[in-house]
Amino acid sequence: MATDKKYSVVGVSTLNGKTKMRFANDMMRIKILAKNGHSDVELVELANEMTKAEAVQHLRSIGFGAGKPAVEAALAYTEKKNPAATPVKKTTAKKAEAVTA
Repeated sequence: MATDKKYSVVGVSTLNGKTKMRFANDMMRIKILAKNGHSDVELVELANEMTKAEAVQHLRSIGFGAGKPAVEAALAYTEKKNPAATPVKKTTAKKAEAVTA
């Protein structure tokens, strides 16, 4: 289920051979990930805060992880779990016909 929480730092890291997306609000997250044994840590500071779906779209638009199957798989998984918000369709009620007596 997607949330409306926004992040200013996004990227990927690998732990025990599994590459996953990482979301944070501070670049200091790199130190925590490294301390906990993560490798191949790649984080990007965003120009403005974004939801997970927006961040994935942004990373794709800048070519983040291109040519790296593990990173592309992590992006695809996060995109699937956090679909972009779809605009609500506007419904219009039909106008009632005038009745003359």
